[in-house]
Amino acid sequence: MSIQQEFPAQAGSGRPRDEWSAIVAWRQRLLREAGFPTPLAARMAASRGVDIHELLNLVDKGCPPELAVRIAGPVGDMGSYGDPDSWR
Repeated sequence: MSIQQEFPAQAGSGRPRDEWSAIVAWRQRLLREAGFPTPLAARMAASRGVDIHELLNLVDKGCPPELAVRIAGPVGDMGSYGDPDSWR
């Protein structure tokens, strides 16, 4: 049995669900270790359109996590990420 048969891919991702879940957990851990509030880290980690390494680079240079998301976060409507006050 292939891994694709064992773990069906998420719609449109081409990756097994367990693999994507592991990636999201890793991304969230990196963001939390860098000082991102848990709700914001969870949202950014689960978003495929976010360059986690760019966010981490900005924070390493002294940028607050919330500002890093505004600079390098997903392009488009930030409304889906909720009110910035809820990120803490």
